[in-house]
Amino acid sequence: MAGKIIHPEEHEGVIVDWSNHPLYRNVLDILEGAAREINLDRNCHSRLMKPRRALYVSIPVRMDDGSIQAFDGFRVHHNTTLGPGKGGIRFHPEVNLAEVAALAMLMTLKNSLVRLPLGGAKGGVACDPDKMSRREKQSLTRRYTSEIHMFIGPDKDIPAPDVGTDAQNMAWLMDTYSSHIGYAVPGVVTGKPIEIGGSLGRVDATGRGVVYCVIEAAKRLGMELGENTSVAIQGFGNVGFYSAKIIASIGCKVVAVSDVSGGVYNPKGLDIEELRQWIQTNKVLKGFPNAEFVTNEQLLELPCDVLIPAALSNQITEENADRIKCKILAEGANGPTTRVASKILHEKGVFIIPDILANAGGVIVSYFEWVQGLQNFFWSEKDVNNKLWEIITSAFNRVYECSTQRNIGMRRAAFVVSLDHLSRAMLLRGFYP
Repeated sequence: MAGKIIHPEEHEGVIVDWSNHPLYRNVLDILEGAAREINLDRNCHSRLMKPRRALYVSIPVRMDDGSIQAFDGFRVHHNTTLGPGKGGIRFHPEVNLAEVAALAMLMTLKNSLVRLPLGGAKGGVACDPDKMSRREKQSLTRRYTSEIHMFIGPDKDIPAPDVGTDAQNMAWLMDTYSSHIGYAVPGVVTGKPIEIGGSLGRVDATGRGVVYCVIEAAKRLGMELGENTSVAIQGFGNVGFYSAKIIASIGCKVVAVSDVSGGVYNPKGLDIEELRQWIQTNKVLKGFPNAEFVTNEQLLELPCDVLIPAALSNQITEENADRIKCKILAEGANGPTTRVASKILHEKGVFIIPDILANAGGVIVSYFEWVQGLQNFFWSEKDVNNKLWEIITSAFNRVYECSTQRNIGMRRAAFVVSLDHLSRAMLLRGFYP
């Protein structure tokens, strides 16, 4: 076997003690609170605290200078009670087993929350794709796929893009996997280009889902979304850009956005297309005219009606939660707010749309792509967006009703709704000794 199956307690240099990883610990703490809320079956609880299986692979790649560099790669299956594993692949310097395992757990809970017939998985490679050429990224993607090909498949685990990867990476992944199998297997991955089986509406799905959830939250708060609604967005990648573009299209005023170079702020509003054109020319936001420069940390504390953290995890903590001034916090990123910070914000009256709900649009439309590929029958973009609205707003309603009935925050309510559905399925399937 190309890779090595590993257990949570093993340490092999690159293997991190995930019990001490902040994101993994944060997810476990939230899981614990939700489990107590519904008196979760203790056997289900113990099984959900650790992933079902994890694979570590070393990925040798010949770089453009002729040297061979070995990268650390991972693929984790957290739980597959509801169906095949589903979760993205991220290329980022800080990727490690603990982070991937935590994200796989969130995928399990996210898929259960929105009632998809899918389990939770995640993958990643510790690298910096911004410093790699196209040839190097293709070699890395193909070798990674070759090393994990026994772990994935349309009936057992379906990867997708995540931080640092895109439709092109997914096309390389599909082609490599298909070469191993001997025929084209479009259903092995989602987030592919349209030309090889991708779905219309997939590119903007996560950002669109964030905005759909903001619309529902505003209804509950009696807020009218329009030109007087100010929005700040941390992160201007896929999720941040489409969140900005779509929320601006319904009349809201995007006052701040940011990327790795920092943020730009204009209380009168920013032109999203101008921002995108600036980045295409200059690579980063820094230097964008007619706006004040702010740091990523300062952006989170700007006065605004809607704050969308769409970058990385652990951005809002107990250290800065008191300075957050938004009315609605919609988590476009995975785990951007710690458990303690969530409690502080909830007590301040901030309406939190948790990540497993707010950013579920991506996996919902990935599910649509998978279904379309299996049927070889493809839908219009209007149909995709309408079905996305139906599924994510239904999930929002379930969470909101649970929150009001139990008098708990939206984050705990989301986990309660998800765990209730998942644990029923686990108990019905039983335990194979």
